[in-house]
Amino acid sequence: MEIPLSPLGLGCAQLGNLYHAISDETAAATVRRAWDEGIRYFDTAPHYGLGLSETRLGAALRAFPREEYVLSTKVGRVLEPNPGGAGARDDQGFAVPAAYKRRWDFSRDGVLRSFEDSLTRLGLDRVDIVYVHDPDDHFEEALSGAFPALRELRDQGVVRAFGAGMNQAPMLADFVKRTDLDVLLVAGRYTLLDQPALDELLPLCLDRGVRVVAGGAFNGGILATAEPGGFYDYAEAPPELVEKARRIAAICARHGVELPEAALALPMAHPAVASVVVGAHDPSQVSVNARRARAAVPSSLWTELVDAGLLRPDVVIAEGVA
Repeated sequence: MEIPLSPLGLGCAQLGNLYHAISDETAAATVRRAWDEGIRYFDTAPHYGLGLSETRLGAALRAFPREEYVLSTKVGRVLEPNPGGAGARDDQGFAVPAAYKRRWDFSRDGVLRSFEDSLTRLGLDRVDIVYVHDPDDHFEEALSGAFPALRELRDQGVVRAFGAGMNQAPMLADFVKRTDLDVLLVAGRYTLLDQPALDELLPLCLDRGVRVVAGGAFNGGILATAEPGGFYDYAEAPPELVEKARRIAAICARHGVELPEAALALPMAHPAVASVVVGAHDPSQVSVNARRARAAVPSSLWTELVDAGLLRPDVVIAEGVA
């Protein structure tokens, strides 16, 4: 049976104090607001805040019927105690003490350990989807260790689906060709600024019946505001990319559309994409993104962007019409 994914999902890196700390109360309120906005898909990972995101998300979700939402987490980074780091801050972007360290492990044993640890932090007896997380430098180990282990869990009914989550498209396409995964999370590679997932990945997923979750629709911030920001994929954006985003924003404005509304509408329109996950630091951000996701975007906007050379001509536009 196909897992029902809400068109908009909540990405939960921010619940792990991504960039700056939020309180437990704000984290719980953010999840509640997502529920109130109709969001029923929640994505987390051990990487996010060294387990803090999983702990907070699991606590918040226990207020809701388990059968009414879909939860995904990830494997590939095993968290191990780091006794000497408790007084230091995590060095990977999360405002948390470095009380644990991440160890890459895509072996069968590492995957099973990571999964069990995640269940403990979540305080739940199951998750729906497990992604192999960022195996960029571990291709063969993921193929020989992680994916077979997750296939076992799926066959045993412990998880409902498995796949991979990455910030690139070519390796994800290779995984689709070489495994029987169910779903992929591709971050930042099918956006207003960057569409390499169209080269092979999205057509391949359509052909193979693999569902796609699109993350990073705002490309790390540059597309998150009506006036383009200065960060692209979590680093300072090059000037030419900022200028391209400004040109896109100007065309959006002429069509009565805000830049972030178009940024969400583009991946949502592709028939391979089952859900678009967006993070939020507080409840108000959830509501803003839910409003953006509901905004009507005229097909004439996409046509003008293509004609201006700002968008590939093979994007899927307006109700699935290419």
